[in-house]
Amino acid sequence: MAKHGKKYIEAVKQIDEKKEYPAKEAVSLVKKTAYAKFDGTVELHLKLGVDVKQADQMVRGVTLLPHGTGRKVRILVFAEGEGERLAREAAADMVGADDLIKQIEGGFLDFDVAIAVPQMMSKVGRLGKILGTRGLMPSPKAGTIVPPEQLPRLIKELRLGRVEFRTDKTGNIHTIVGKKDFTEEQLYDNLAAMLDAIVRAKPAAAKGQYIKKAVLTSTMGPGVKLDVNEAVNLHTAA
Repeated sequence: MAKHGKKYIEAVKQIDEKKEYPAKEAVSLVKKTAYAKFDGTVELHLKLGVDVKQADQMVRGVTLLPHGTGRKVRILVFAEGEGERLAREAAADMVGADDLIKQIEGGFLDFDVAIAVPQMMSKVGRLGKILGTRGLMPSPKAGTIVPPEQLPRLIKELRLGRVEFRTDKTGNIHTIVGKKDFTEEQLYDNLAAMLDAIVRAKPAAAKGQYIKKAVLTSTMGPGVKLDVNEAVNLHTAA
């Protein structure tokens, strides 16, 4: 069992580990117990009642956080010709085709999201083993394969706070909802938007309780359990 430092132990004392907190109270507690000296992230962790072994029960989607993520997103775009011009004008961090593919095959992974135009996928496809395991492979489901004329819009959304979420192999979702230094109102708005998107992404084939457990936490800080019933319905008040 991992040993925790004094600051963590003091932070935990402020939380009733058996209680499930309303969202606004949970956000307040997460900020109070975020003792890291740097501006860490605030994350949402969900355990879903889905069978991820069934293709029709995978949960995946995107949402635009009202107040952004608070972090700089490094955007790479696979495009040539008109697509390359539009991506550069939209201030993508890296734009290219065969040159970028070779760099990635050589070990370059210094970016947070990859976008591609459809015409490039026949070449980008061979990067599947490298990018796929890291969640960086452009895909229609993630909305990261778009025609050239849509590149400026997508790049702008990514800068503003577009976040992708998806279940892992155990049926859990781990996603960011902001930074520690956001106001409580900003974090609450972002949390509501994220929960709204995840509830709307519920697969039709999923039966029983959809969200089984929800925890809000900060980098290095203790987790705060969310009231699951409220979390499921939070989108109605978002």
